[in-house]
Amino acid sequence: MIIARVIGNVVATQKNERYASARVMLCQPLTLGGAETGVALLALDAVDAGIGDTVLVVQEGWSASTVATGKAGAAIDSAIVGVVDRIDLLAEEKGGGA
Repeated sequence: MIIARVIGNVVATQKNERYASARVMLCQPLTLGGAETGVALLALDAVDAGIGDTVLVVQEGWSASTVATGKAGAAIDSAIVGVVDRIDLLAEEKGGGA
């Protein structure tokens, strides 16, 4: 799973009918500290996320397909499966330690 920030909404005037009710969002992966990392990715939105939201993205075909469309087997690589309210890190993850 990937933690990301929604940075845009992709508008498609035509798309496969299996995705007719799904929104496609542009997501920027984040580190646990909230810094941008890697390249942006496209994900179908299964939880009504909005631009600026920190989200949890599943990037595995069967899970993404099932969550985003309600049926397994659609050609989907990534789906937004949750909106993250906050991330609590242990002291050693923050760079502190005991």
